[in-house]
Amino acid sequence: MCKFIVPILAANLLAGASLAKESAKVVTLEKGDLAVAVKVKGKLFTNYVYADPKRVKPILYPVIGPNELPMTRRYPIEEAASGEAKDHPHHASLWYTHGEVNGISFWHVGKDTGEIIHEKFLKLEDNVISTRNKWVGPKGKIVCRDERTLTFSAEGKDRAIDVSIKLIADTGDVTFGDTKEGSMGIRSNPVLRLKGEVAKGKAINNEGVEGKGIWGKRAAWVSYWAPFKEGITGFSIFDHPTNLRHPTWWHARDYGLVAANPFGIHNFERKPKGTGNLKILKGSDITFRYRFLFHKGDAKTAKIAERYATWAKTSN
Repeated sequence: MCKFIVPILAANLLAGASLAKESAKVVTLEKGDLAVAVKVKGKLFTNYVYADPKRVKPILYPVIGPNELPMTRRYPIEEAASGEAKDHPHHASLWYTHGEVNGISFWHVGKDTGEIIHEKFLKLEDNVISTRNKWVGPKGKIVCRDERTLTFSAEGKDRAIDVSIKLIADTGDVTFGDTKEGSMGIRSNPVLRLKGEVAKGKAINNEGVEGKGIWGKRAAWVSYWAPFKEGITGFSIFDHPTNLRHPTWWHARDYGLVAANPFGIHNFERKPKGTGNLKILKGSDITFRYRFLFHKGDAKTAKIAERYATWAKTSN
């Protein structure tokens, strides 16, 4: 290894450890009966909504980014804001789920769909929320479980959420099916959309693909931004190099849905149905890691490529 590389790697690791320590100081968690409020220096960043009886899965809402701007739409959790479309009621702010798990849709809301139900907190300390959840089918049968860890951090006005999802086949074999309807998703503030009444958004991925062309393409990261009166503000989503089938495919629509989906190969690449299936054998598990970064500026000025490269070196 080049003699200059070791000090650089050490510096990156020390910087990462320092940021994590600093974030633990500025981030506070306040547990309520339905949600955990995540605050940065006393101001709300987001709520981890874990027990709202109207929700069929845990979600993060609202998500407040730089300059106190909401990063996700209000509908369906609240009345739609100006310019919001009242569509896709299952697109609830920021979430993880999938549209075909042992043949059951946990992505949609309605008859014969599944629910992801909070079972317990594994950790609720400093800037970390860790939970165990059960995926329950429409007939009450537990299909699988997950353990998810959310780590919240701040760097200046920028905010980040690191998400680790361990899918656990503890009740039998489980297949995450080949469908575009998944998985790690966000429904953006309507200004960040690429198309719509108030849309002003632009987007790019790390391969240089822009706009709605991102849909169905593989990429290590995607970035969206738009001009607000407070300044250009955006969000980027990172797919970790250790994830299965990295770089992932993106179910990224011009109407504000952006989701990392490593399973929907049939839809994204027009290959035979089932090509993207993932079977997790009973007693086994698999973990996926993502980062949501809410930042000032566009992908270039926010240095998303460089920040992804630093984050990608982390191993846990």
